[in-house]
Amino acid sequence: MTTGNPMRRRTINGTSLSLTELGFGASVIGNLYRVTPDDDAAAAIVAAWDRGIRYFDTAPHYGLGLSERRLGATLADYPRQEYVVSSKVGRILVPNEHPTGADPEGFAVPDDLRRTWDFSRDGVLRSIEATLRRTGLDRLDIVYVHDPDDHWQQAAEQALPALADLRDQKVVGAIGAGMNQSEMLARFLRETAVDVVMLAGRYTLLDQSALHSVLPAATERGKCVVAAGVFNSGLLSRDRPAAGMKYDYERAPGELVERARRIAEICEDHGTTLPAAAIAFPLTHPAIVNVTLGMRSAQQVDRNTQLHGAQVPAALWDDLRAHDLISPLSPSGDASPA
Repeated sequence: MTTGNPMRRRTINGTSLSLTELGFGASVIGNLYRVTPDDDAAAAIVAAWDRGIRYFDTAPHYGLGLSERRLGATLADYPRQEYVVSSKVGRILVPNEHPTGADPEGFAVPDDLRRTWDFSRDGVLRSIEATLRRTGLDRLDIVYVHDPDDHWQQAAEQALPALADLRDQKVVGAIGAGMNQSEMLARFLRETAVDVVMLAGRYTLLDQSALHSVLPAATERGKCVVAAGVFNSGLLSRDRPAAGMKYDYERAPGELVERARRIAEICEDHGTTLPAAAIAFPLTHPAIVNVTLGMRSAQQVDRNTQLHGAQVPAALWDDLRAHDLISPLSPSGDASPA
């Protein structure tokens, strides 16, 4: 069994956990949008290990537990102390009394289970117990409250105190929140005991809104950020963006496609590519410790790790700012005042 190649790590402040700069997002191996065969999912995890990835993120939501089961089954072959796993709480899986045959939330799996929102203390404990059972793991390194957009009060007043107790008991290593928006994540950083947040799509080459919320909050409080969704649903995933590509799960507006093309041209001028820059860009901010990408196959793992390893010159960011294509920065790494 290969031990894999080393990849740079960054530590979550105030914890003993360090994450490889690139993380394996396991939503897609939960059959997101389409079926991924078991062998392909396992091969993707093995390829990630072989290329040095040691951070793996999953959730009960992903394929109604399928992602967690697949991830745990393959990671069982590797030394537990060498990798970090995060999962999430907030959606409890319960039997579905009225199945239709297909999950209604985008995963190509049977709907014999259904999700129910629950950010209560009891819900957190039951969710973690179920995740450990599905994965076969002895512990979770990081637990995030998952998409609490409409559940701030229960998540902040019940779920996170419960997670903080588990962290204090050393049952989990770090706690956090994962969302597709910036403002509430900034509140979690400033007002709760989170160590780290997972920010999806809000600090990318096309959207730096987190510079005015999440990232200054993390910097002020000495906390950390995991960046996800850095391709913005696909628009930044190709060397040359094209009409019809997705941006934040919808068809990309023409002006955004054109902006992505302009960024791609400047990347080429600097000897790099748009997707390589999309991965490298979040890691230029001192609060960001990891970029997590969804990877469905060994081929996608190969491509993403090659992109992460590509040389992206620092002068690129200055050039993009000079062309008003990304936000300016203050000396602290935060957004300059308008």
